[in-house]
Amino acid sequence: MTRTAKTLRPEIARMIRVDQAGEFGATRIYAGQLAVMGDRGPDSAEIVEMARQEEDHRATFDAMIAEHGVRPTALHPVWSVAGFALGAATALLGPKAAMACTAAIETEIDRHYTEQLEELGDSEPDLADTIRRFRDDERAHRDAALAAGAEETPAYPLLFNAIRLGCRAAIKLSERI
Repeated sequence: MTRTAKTLRPEIARMIRVDQAGEFGATRIYAGQLAVMGDRGPDSAEIVEMARQEEDHRATFDAMIAEHGVRPTALHPVWSVAGFALGAATALLGPKAAMACTAAIETEIDRHYTEQLEELGDSEPDLADTIRRFRDDERAHRDAALAAGAEETPAYPLLFNAIRLGCRAAIKLSERI
């Protein structure tokens, strides 16, 4: 039996909404990076693969939103522009800055997904399995970004922490709006 937003616990609907928004935002960040760097960057093949995985994640959460009748965030237009702008801006700073963006975002998403898994416990095994698989992908993206020299970006701690703070704010807003 398919559960609707009315039969889902509110915190489960909130998780689906915010995770769909986050994966959408990730696709926009990679779109911005690729629009600037194209296939010229030293890590462009890796970015293309990460973007493909994020598209798969987004499609999964899109399907959950439709299946359960969960209201998506009203902030999609904002995340579309903000994500693309963040991706483009970091790519303009260079490939290592683009990787610093990925490291920051994925560090925060690892934290976010881990918190969700703790909150879910054993209550929603299918959703937990999806979140766990996606968290593992995000960890691999973070590790790849670090291996590609993300920490060599000038002013890395400032950029890294500013992006993490923005990501944290986007999560809180998308849960509610």
